[in-house]
Amino acid sequence: MKANINLYLIINNVRSAHNVGAMLRTAEGFAVKQVILCGYTPYPRLVNDQRPCHISAKVDAQIAKTALGAEHMLYWDHAADLPTAIQKIRHAEDVEVVSLELLPEAQTIERFKPTRSIALIVGNEVKGIEPDELKYCDKIIAIPMRGSKESFNVSVAAGIALFYLTLMV
Repeated sequence: MKANINLYLIINNVRSAHNVGAMLRTAEGFAVKQVILCGYTPYPRLVNDQRPCHISAKVDAQIAKTALGAEHMLYWDHAADLPTAIQKIRHAEDVEVVSLELLPEAQTIERFKPTRSIALIVGNEVKGIEPDELKYCDKIIAIPMRGSKESFNVSVAAGIALFYLTLMV
């Protein structure tokens, strides 16, 4: 990556802790500057979080199982919703906010040419990014599907997009 261009990942309303863990691990592997987990996306317990909540311990264990320690190796944060997540990143630097979504108006990832730091948004495993949330994005990109399935798993799609974006910036 060029020294002045950073990658950020926003994981929005993803339900599966396993998908979150996989994306944290992938983000660490591609040196993503920051990951923001937002909406109802599960997130790891903070190091000093001693709340005796069974569900938080279970979710933390599920994330840790697939993240393999990456959750402790990269900078991540939590935001209540997508606009707040975007605001947190834009407060740090000028970014192009790009959603990964299969829509007719989406530009294929091969045609996307980033010119500055990128905040990549991935959404819910079934619904993707809600239409009313797409208004916060500068661009929509898609990974072309060659087979008969209509989409990739969200963690796989995030990995493909981060790999491609890493090559481009």
